[in-house]
Amino acid sequence: MIQLGVDFGGTKIEAAALSESGEFLARVRAPNPGSYDAAIGTVCALVDRVEAAVGDAQTIGVGIPGSPSPLTGLIRNSNSVWLNGRSLKADLGAALGRPIRIANDANCLALSEAVDGAARDSKITFAVIIGTGCGGGLVIDGQLVKGANRVSGEWGHIALPAADLEQGERPRCWCGRASCLEMWISGSGMQRDHQTRYGEKLTSEAIIAQMRAGNSHARATLDRYVDRLGRGLGVICNVIDPDTIVFGGGLSNVPEIFAALPDAIRPHVFSDTWSATLAPARWGDSSGVRGAARLWPLPPHDESLATTSSLVAAPPIATAAARAVPTP
Repeated sequence: MIQLGVDFGGTKIEAAALSESGEFLARVRAPNPGSYDAAIGTVCALVDRVEAAVGDAQTIGVGIPGSPSPLTGLIRNSNSVWLNGRSLKADLGAALGRPIRIANDANCLALSEAVDGAARDSKITFAVIIGTGCGGGLVIDGQLVKGANRVSGEWGHIALPAADLEQGERPRCWCGRASCLEMWISGSGMQRDHQTRYGEKLTSEAIIAQMRAGNSHARATLDRYVDRLGRGLGVICNVIDPDTIVFGGGLSNVPEIFAALPDAIRPHVFSDTWSATLAPARWGDSSGVRGAARLWPLPPHDESLATTSSLVAAPPIATAAARAVPTP
């Protein structure tokens, strides 16, 4: 059985085919064109390229920023705002000629890492994306927790705890709320904080580089960042008490954050003891596409279905016909 995943990122779209054992069979990427109709065309072209390389996929899952509303089916809460209010599942399914499953990209990260990643042996996994934005996903006993309103894990749009420590600063978030965690603990949040404090417009990568070179302003910015991240995760620990917190996004590649984070979380946990595994995603920026593929469960194991192919480079774009697939 071949499972195909699509990761709908802010700057790129990736499609990949996985075998039942989790091997990559083919992977292709293209820039995200940043508009609705063009993005649907890009996804279809990428799917065609993958299937031309490895054969027809039995299932397709798609990870996106935001999520479908359980009330209307329309996308909401996406920071790629041109997705909001659109019937992406129906439109993309029609364009591909088959049913698909769609989930939030942080949920896909959580599922990927709980299945065969950094949280493989965990009972409760919380996944954190700290990159351009801030997202979260929850898996318990290997099952993705979507929630009654399909907003489980959306911790990026709760207010920063103990915000009075920020001397009254309440930056307005793109979602319309003030002082959302995303405004403080995303990469762009780190950049905004540094510029507000010191008048220097630097990327988060440049701030980290300057911190490592001994710059005191950059060091202070990172310290404030870790303190805020610890406050936010303290709330998560008090609510769901995860045994593993797994991280994706650009800032998950900064080891200095992981070294300081346990001591930043511990004071905010309502317990006489606290421990959890804090780890970057095993699959890195591939976790999103892997989790999207895993939105469809595997059938009962059949040795005759086992796939042993190695990674295949996809050929130029070709047209694929509609296929019979399971009902979502």
